[in-house]
Amino acid sequence: MNSLDIVSLGEKVLAGHEISATEALALATAQSTDIPLIAAYANKIREHFAGQTVDMCGIISARSGMCSEDCKFCAQSVHHQTNAPVYPLLEPETILAAAKQAEAQGAKRASIVTSGKGMDNDPQFPAIIAAIQAIHRETRLKICANLGTITPDQAKQLAAAGVKRYAHNIETSRRFYPEICTTHPFEERLATIKAAKAADLELCTGGIMGLGETWEDRVDMALTLRDIGVHSVPINILNPIKGTALESVVPPTPLDCIKTFAIFRFILPAAVIRPAGGREINMRDMQGALMLAGANGLIIGNYLTFTGRNTPADFTMVEDAGLIPS
Repeated sequence: MNSLDIVSLGEKVLAGHEISATEALALATAQSTDIPLIAAYANKIREHFAGQTVDMCGIISARSGMCSEDCKFCAQSVHHQTNAPVYPLLEPETILAAAKQAEAQGAKRASIVTSGKGMDNDPQFPAIIAAIQAIHRETRLKICANLGTITPDQAKQLAAAGVKRYAHNIETSRRFYPEICTTHPFEERLATIKAAKAADLELCTGGIMGLGETWEDRVDMALTLRDIGVHSVPINILNPIKGTALESVVPPTPLDCIKTFAIFRFILPAAVIRPAGGREINMRDMQGALMLAGANGLIIGNYLTFTGRNTPADFTMVEDAGLIPS
């Protein structure tokens, strides 16, 4: 893949055409000296199809730890021995207070996240609904929920309570997924995504890079997200937490991350592509480069089991890139 080929593919996307898996994989073969060119075209594609706004979303960790599933990257799994916080579902008023704090820090969207496989037969689901209703009444936040697997009826209840977007990642490609999780199948994740979509909820669906997957896996994940029709694509960059099964994995380099985000923008021209957990650790001083490589969303504040960076710094980063936090 040379510079002329990159320009040709960039112009193809700008003209409204989709790129194929073969073309996306060709971009992945570009040398490091051409990564800024791929990023520049990703930035042009973002501007053309998604504008200049950046979706700023805060996370509310409403229940933490003791998850029965064996996702190899997760510090909250009972299969791992980590220092991740463990606590039951927060009271609705505590969740509301966290939402108000996120709003005060500038977030326009907040995602309520609970540990565990999902909500099927979960007796705490009504309390979660009550917390969502309170946030809907008392803030101007757009509300997302990330509660694991849900039934079609629960998806409808979430929509009625005020949830606008449901977050449920596919994590990686269908091929590589069994290497990452064995306690529930890829198809079960797709079933929850379909239930959310059927309830007219927007989809916040992405995954993690740096798990040991190939470029083919990354491209396949992006193409699956395109087929699903997702609105928002959070891309986490592995933070190899001590005590997890992936604690010894070497994370991707900043240039590898930039190339990945840019290729996702080529495949998903109009989506919100959102750098998420691990960006501070893996991108280091180059975080701002992602905002010029097609990104137009951020997870701000802290994550589920480790801290993020200073929220005002993220707003400054967005504005310095000539973009508009929203």
